[in-house]
Amino acid sequence: PITNLIGLIAGSTGTVVNGIVPEGTNSHTYEPPPSAAVNLENADVVFVNGLALDDPTRALAEASSKTALICEISTAILPKTSWIYDFSFPKEAGHPNPHVWTNPPMVLSMLTTIRDVMATVDPANASKYDDNYVKISSVVMQLDAAMKTAVETIPANDRKLLTYHDAYAYFGQHYGFDIIGAIQPASFEEPSPQDIANLITQVKSNAVKAIFGSEVFPSTVLEQIGKETGVRYVDSLRDDDLPGKPGDPDHSWAGLMKFDFVTMVEALGGDAKALKAVNIDTKVPDKANYPQ
Repeated sequence: PITNLIGLIAGSTGTVVNGIVPEGTNSHTYEPPPSAAVNLENADVVFVNGLALDDPTRALAEASSKTALICEISTAILPKTSWIYDFSFPKEAGHPNPHVWTNPPMVLSMLTTIRDVMATVDPANASKYDDNYVKISSVVMQLDAAMKTAVETIPANDRKLLTYHDAYAYFGQHYGFDIIGAIQPASFEEPSPQDIANLITQVKSNAVKAIFGSEVFPSTVLEQIGKETGVRYVDSLRDDDLPGKPGDPDHSWAGLMKFDFVTMVEALGGDAKALKAVNIDTKVPDKANYPQ
């Protein structure tokens, strides 16, 4: 999603955007291969999420280029007082929850940072970057407004999220969801039998209406928890894997968020009509300027 946001700000300026982390890859554990050093060496700017999510990529960038500007987007926009530590990202481990991109208001700040950095490095195209920013930020704000409308249709007692991967902490804080927990342990391995037993107890005691799985992190424990609790499980939520194919409107940050928001709202008994009405067809860069 971050590669997509940067590509949308770049637009048709001729700026080449290369995504280092392959789609469908676990960003938490991804180690860039030595071949990635070529792209990093020739880059003017290296954008990373920050908040310790992609430290190996940043380390390779620092080793590969002495001239590239390295921007940790989420670290730049989020003061330490707003960092969230939780069950998957405990404070004693020193790594805050890095999933800022699932919260639209924070994405607006990310887009501002991306635009400003690109305009600084490439002032000749500053006005184009700004025009693209205006267009994309409008879609972000529409999704935010539609999500607020949709949340109001979910019974207050059902606004509880139990997900496989812990990707919605900032999202939950903004929209008023109670984040019950995450099925995937902090180690990113499969949960232990004791973990599963505790989650089953938690699901029952909190009257959770749906359990949300992950497209990127498939797990067999979801069915077990669903059967033992009688709770519906939805094994299609996407944390950072863009839907559709490159070039499709849905293959974007906005497409990802719209899909996830609709999935959550409907599974929790709400009305996603406002979300479905949002037009996310923002022009994407040509494939030549946006390699996968």
